[in-house]
Amino acid sequence: MKKLDKLIIKAFLGPFIATFFVTLFVLIMQFLWKYIDDLVGKGLDTGTILELLLYTTTSLVPLALPLAVLLSSIMTFGNLGESFELVAIKSAGISLLRFIRPLLLVCVGIAIFAFLFSNYVIPVANLKSKSLLWRITNSKPAFNIKPGVFYTEIQNYTIKVAKKDADNQTIHQVMIYDRNGAGGFDNLTIAEKGKMQVSEDKRFLYFILENGWRYEERGPANNLEKNQLVRQGFKRYKKAFDLTQFGLNQTDEDRFKDNQQMLNVRQLDVAIDSLQKEEKTYQQRVNAYVSSRYGFYKWKDTGWMAKAPALKVDSFMQIIPDKDRRYVLERTEQTIREAQTNIGSLATEFKQRHSEVLLFKVEWQRKFTLAFACIVLFLIGAPLGSIIRKGGLGTPLVFAVIFFVIFNIFFMIGEKMARGGVMQTWSGMWLSNIVLMPIAAFLVYKAMNDSQLFNKEFYFRSWQKIKKLINNRKQQLTTK
Repeated sequence: MKKLDKLIIKAFLGPFIATFFVTLFVLIMQFLWKYIDDLVGKGLDTGTILELLLYTTTSLVPLALPLAVLLSSIMTFGNLGESFELVAIKSAGISLLRFIRPLLLVCVGIAIFAFLFSNYVIPVANLKSKSLLWRITNSKPAFNIKPGVFYTEIQNYTIKVAKKDADNQTIHQVMIYDRNGAGGFDNLTIAEKGKMQVSEDKRFLYFILENGWRYEERGPANNLEKNQLVRQGFKRYKKAFDLTQFGLNQTDEDRFKDNQQMLNVRQLDVAIDSLQKEEKTYQQRVNAYVSSRYGFYKWKDTGWMAKAPALKVDSFMQIIPDKDRRYVLERTEQTIREAQTNIGSLATEFKQRHSEVLLFKVEWQRKFTLAFACIVLFLIGAPLGSIIRKGGLGTPLVFAVIFFVIFNIFFMIGEKMARGGVMQTWSGMWLSNIVLMPIAAFLVYKAMNDSQLFNKEFYFRSWQKIKKLINNRKQQLTTK
């Protein structure tokens, strides 16, 4: 490796590592801001919080890498341009493409690392983080009970409260539907107010209710006429709910393991192949249904058309006797309605299955597009830094944010269109890279020709020339 290559790689690695961790920190803060309501007040220990942050940080690495590459490449070449090192290198006869070649190889390595990380590490991290986050958000049901909303997370119970005070414990206008009653009947408890408390061992949730009624239905389930409705009033009543199903020690990974985000490329290929085979069965079912019931061509009768002039009729319906015409129309309408119902249900199932196939295909493409984005954004950042010739964090950060926002907007638009079937999954997921690649080629061309694209003095001199031409034109017109 030549000294020049070592120089440029050494100048790049420092900003890259720093910007990578800064970007990762910003993305983690975004995650915490999104789920802060689900995490606060859960009584989580430090180990659980650190575990969740570790899994979340791991899952955000592929998204942080492209932005870090873009920002660090602008900073690196901006610093070299600001210190006139680029001028010295170009004056020695070294082209820009030769100068950025070692960093391009480094970014190719980063892209390969990003793909391998997304393929083998991210699925495990997503599975762990999703299951742990689900257990955390459901670890204390008292904090998830919202006013005016039926809460059904506790098995065999439905709870509704009209109002909950700021202390998150005092509740008003309480209704509890209990489906554990004798004989399979639903029991109802209502109260004016109450308080929610969790036992010290976190096994039970207690509702301490005041001024209410309990309604119970008693009697044999097979003879409703002999049942009795019992109403009991109370001044104070304590209701216990078993919370063992919400324990953090439970394993809920089976709940999420078949999600597309938890699979690598090989597993996604298998899943997509299986889903596409299921899609074909819907087509076979529709063909079998239509051909077995509505094979009109077998009994198609065109003889009446030859006799139509003699019978003085214009349509087949006029041949049917008047007494049978209404019956024929009703049977026809019934048959058509039955066909619409049966085929419509198959179409709905097929649409749901096809949407699931698109989700898996989108996830398959994502592993490649985010990795390739590291190369595309480097090809934007390197020439951009050599053109603006500004180091530090200010100006490079502005341009990095602009291009990353463009990348992110087109990435989200393409993903949404791919999920909806508006675009092919490959074109939708590669839309952001397709849009940015011509921009990268344009910037490389400008940088190779020492463009003054972002030099304000160049635009000032150009404007002065335009003003001079306009004034000369005005003088010529006035002299005439």
